[in-house]
Amino acid sequence: EDPSLERHFKGHRDAVTSVDFSPNKKQLASGSMDSYLMIWSMKPQMRAYRFVGHKDAVLCVHFSPSGHLVASGSRDKTVRLWVTSAKGESTVFKAHTATVRSVHFSSDGQSLVTASDDKTVKVWTVHRQKFLFSLSQHINWVRCARFSPDGRLIVSASDDKTVKLWDKTSRECIHSFCEHGGFVNHVDFHPSGNCIAAGSTDSTVKLWDVRMNRLLQHYQGNSVVNSLSFHPSGNYLITASNDSTLKILDLLEGRLLYTLHGHQGPATCVAFSRDGDLFASGGSDEQVMVWKTNFDAADYGDVVKPQKYGSSVDGTHGTGSEMDCGIHHKKTKTQDSGRTHEQQEDETSLTNTLEHIMGQLDVLTQTVSILEQRLTLTEDKLKECLENQQKIIQSKTN
Repeated sequence: EDPSLERHFKGHRDAVTSVDFSPNKKQLASGSMDSYLMIWSMKPQMRAYRFVGHKDAVLCVHFSPSGHLVASGSRDKTVRLWVTSAKGESTVFKAHTATVRSVHFSSDGQSLVTASDDKTVKVWTVHRQKFLFSLSQHINWVRCARFSPDGRLIVSASDDKTVKLWDKTSRECIHSFCEHGGFVNHVDFHPSGNCIAAGSTDSTVKLWDVRMNRLLQHYQGNSVVNSLSFHPSGNYLITASNDSTLKILDLLEGRLLYTLHGHQGPATCVAFSRDGDLFASGGSDEQVMVWKTNFDAADYGDVVKPQKYGSSVDGTHGTGSEMDCGIHHKKTKTQDSGRTHEQQEDETSLTNTLEHIMGQLDVLTQTVSILEQRLTLTEDKLKECLENQQKIIQSKTN
């Protein structure tokens, strides 16, 4: 069955720049050039929240793994961490000396990576928003930065036409991929962590193996690629382009699977939900669209098969090599035979409890940070009042 448009949300007053689903799929976050962060409820007839705080365009949004926080980056050079409640409270920190184009949580929710027009990638702790270190070998704006699924690597994409791979521990650039002929707008890790995909103003999408540092597949399109997202199975990749289309690529077959038309004007951003059942897109038409995936990606096979030729989206063969990222999509019966149903239920219950605790910790530490910021503001106001009083007293005595 083909993908289908489920819903569209209207509320932004300018181009939508970024979209991301909460882990439980109950909410969708979007950022816009109108300087607002919107949180949309996936329940019918539920009102959306408009979060006000940024002083300029919001260019990137990302939910924390627990789903209790949303990070946003802006042209006002700040990053905000929001608690996703009706109050819309947030802590703010001056993250860069120029526009912040990308924010991304690590899979454990402890770190945040940001990318900016100041040509740097920075890593922060989430709970105290403490700066840890900078990665600064790019020689032009950095459009996007992402943690690998295991958190050991960082990948970044830049207007210097390179994609750089970094070791988080040593903080060194392991490799630079220089095959793009234009600015690199977006980059992300395959769910296996073994390869990356990048989209560029040169209208191409390229996939590389990060273990061998070699090109795996190459797709030639007709328009600037603004954003991309891997399906959780690892078998599919979706892209958003300036020609207003979303394209779904089959990475096993190395071919274009679907071209979707919905937006009027450039499609600026796209993201799969964590389970892959849905994907969302945003455009310069101020609209956010939610689509049902429909194709049964999880049962496409047990492993990603080697693919010797990558097909470009215009139907000609690309320069791809083997596409083998070693993903096991579903457990075999022999793997499950030694575990009872009760054990599986206990493990699920424990996992859910731990996730809940981590979520509550996120909210608690964020609340403490908000209170600290308010206390600082109160102290500043008190000092200002005292100084004014002293000036008045001095002027009277004189």
